[in-house]
Amino acid sequence: MERFTISLDDKLAQDFDAWIAQRAYSNRSEAVRDLLRAELGRSLLAQDRSVWCVACLSYVYNHHERELSERLAAIQHAHHDLTVSSMHVHLDHDHCLETVILRGPSADVQQLADAISAERGVHHGKLNLIGVETHEAHSHAPAAAAKTKGARAPATHVHIKPAR
Repeated sequence: MERFTISLDDKLAQDFDAWIAQRAYSNRSEAVRDLLRAELGRSLLAQDRSVWCVACLSYVYNHHERELSERLAAIQHAHHDLTVSSMHVHLDHDHCLETVILRGPSADVQQLADAISAERGVHHGKLNLIGVETHEAHSHAPAAAAKTKGARAPATHVHIKPAR
């Protein structure tokens, strides 16, 4: 691990320490590492729209809005390659919160999030993108399944892990 020293004026150091305490970091180093990871990740995503990401899109909508639930489901189904999972929460008699986990090229994920958030009746749409590293696409062929007559061929998939 590499070490470096930084100097902060007293007010900035006090504000930083208050921020660290508010978020329950155990030390300044871990807080600085998280800030650097976040900024470097944002920079990477901004520079290269083809970089893969995982993302969480959350939004609130009025489920009484004409055919909105069906439109939202149709958009997600049309992008099943990007949509990993969704969770639906009833907030009150009229409003629902939906959280959708997305994975794929950041430009495609951003475009899907924009399309959902732009639907009439959707409010408070917020996308959180996290850049990831991808590893070569491959498939796993378990020995037992390979010998079983009529066994399905394994699906090809890509492994991802958070960048940095």
